[in-house]
Amino acid sequence: MRLLSLIALAAVLTVGLTAAASARPLTVAVYGDAPYGTSPTDTAQKNATPAFIASINADPDVSLVLNVGDIHSGKQFCTQAYDQEISDLWSQFQDPLVYTPGDNEWTDCNKKAQGGGLYNPATGQIDYEVDPATGNPIDYAKGDPIANLDLIRSIYFPQPGLTLGARKQLVLSQAQYAPIFDRAHPADAKYVENVLWAQSGVLFVAINLPGGSNNDTDVWYKAPAQTLAQQQEIAERNGADLRWLDLAFNLAKLDRGIKGVAVVAQADMWDNEFGPAHEAAYEPYVQALASHTTDLGRPVLMFNGDSHVYLSDNPLSGSYALDFIHPGYHVPNFHQVVVHGSTFPLEWLKVTVDPNANHPNGPSAFGPFSWEREIQP
Repeated sequence: MRLLSLIALAAVLTVGLTAAASARPLTVAVYGDAPYGTSPTDTAQKNATPAFIASINADPDVSLVLNVGDIHSGKQFCTQAYDQEISDLWSQFQDPLVYTPGDNEWTDCNKKAQGGGLYNPATGQIDYEVDPATGNPIDYAKGDPIANLDLIRSIYFPQPGLTLGARKQLVLSQAQYAPIFDRAHPADAKYVENVLWAQSGVLFVAINLPGGSNNDTDVWYKAPAQTLAQQQEIAERNGADLRWLDLAFNLAKLDRGIKGVAVVAQADMWDNEFGPAHEAAYEPYVQALASHTTDLGRPVLMFNGDSHVYLSDNPLSGSYALDFIHPGYHVPNFHQVVVHGSTFPLEWLKVTVDPNANHPNGPSAFGPFSWEREIQP
């Protein structure tokens, strides 16, 4: 990272976000893995979403919303109509909304259960799922993950550097940064969903890190091997994500007024549902977070979804129950919160960011952060 790039960007953040980075506390609503359905026709959670959004809007403390991805379950289809419907629902949020995509809305769209398809060894072709009434493929672009990510970008990220929600907020997108400051990696300009911003003494950074599919290394359509397109997707996104994390932590180091860093992503990199080997592709991210957090020496809190069950712990402590998934780390100033999702009752996490606080690393607070679950009746 060129020093000139860092200095220039730091100046932009300082001038553009002076008020946002003040010492005033901030309250954030964090949620994800919703609305989920148990089948393509199960709309119960989607129907409950307006009331869920209204509950967040009704809280006078909340002034920012973070969504950690997965806008439908792995048993629902990937269609343009559905993506647009959720976007329309989210327009009801009164506060700025920052969203990072999950695996169910793009990487996993290739799966048969999500309306994609399945490799046929007899023909060497993909048997795509079709609508029996029309004979047309069910999923957008036949479930192609790259096309579905492009669709998500077109719907949810129409203006780089601007949040969703009725009251929008400026953030810095990698799509804005890369063409000017990182011309050595032109593909990084595609990652409009990777954003960062400073607020209430905390630097927030969001990256496109899908869960469930071992960082998108599960072979699309269960074919014999990854296609060149899948290999390119993995390489480009990993490079862009890791460089974005580098930038965020380097900026935090430059500013002693930053009391902590909040990382927002979808993947729970310690999800043991399919064993440690299915989490191996996340190791570069675990290594980067451990190295940056240690070097920064200030509290780092990661929000994610993916594994659906609320969890608050330090997976890099060395004594974590699932330490065997990514062993060998001891980083006391890191903490992860997995937000609860997928099942009723719907809930969100109410996070308070107080730059004047310095809580010990515990189950409901750490450094400038403290949080509590808001479970809907």
